[in-house]
Amino acid sequence: MSPARPPEAAPTGRIARIIAGRRVWLCDLDGTLVDSAPVHEAAFRAAIAEIAPSLLGSFRYDVHAGATTREVVAGLGADADVAERLVRHKQRLYREYVKAGRVPVFPGAHRLLDRLNTDGRAAYLVTSGSRGSVERILADCSLGGYFSGVLTGDDVPSGKPDPRFYRHACDSWSVDPDDAVAVEDSAHGVASAVGAGLVTLQVNAVEPAAGAVQVRHLDEIVSFLDVGVSGSE
Repeated sequence: MSPARPPEAAPTGRIARIIAGRRVWLCDLDGTLVDSAPVHEAAFRAAIAEIAPSLLGSFRYDVHAGATTREVVAGLGADADVAERLVRHKQRLYREYVKAGRVPVFPGAHRLLDRLNTDGRAAYLVTSGSRGSVERILADCSLGGYFSGVLTGDDVPSGKPDPRFYRHACDSWSVDPDDAVAVEDSAHGVASAVGAGLVTLQVNAVEPAAGAVQVRHLDEIVSFLDVGVSGSE
């Protein structure tokens, strides 16, 4: 079987027109700004192997991308005590891996956020990660100074793909969806953002998610902003 190919991006001019003038950017973290999926999976597998090894054979992290740690663990079917231990141990391991420098920033992440700030656009972080893990990532990856606000999975009762996640973000920061762009990678994240009425750019994705505008990488978004400034394609 041949390897999957990334979805084709929409024409540059079309995307530039879609995002032109939108002043608020709501950015996901994991898989969007930082390449953390392999490290999340490693932390889950290590925690499950230690606390509930019988569940390891049926665990597939890829089907949970974009979900909170608690939601992933809930899907394993463990009893409440085991589930709580798994959540805490996985989060502890993940934060240790982050501190050890195992989570790289995607190329273009700092450039995009710098550009949004320079242009006077407001960038907010909207992530399913726990607050402790998110704070660790932001500090260790030098991303913390870019955002006007941070919403984590600890702050909202319903996680992605529930549209209430992004609606809560918009309500919290008085954001008009017609003035905003969401940047996501996972199908869960796209479903939440699109369901909340947001123009949504999907990056770093092999399979396109319904309702999203496909973008190959973060640097490409900067090129779309350049088109919007120059007025040419």
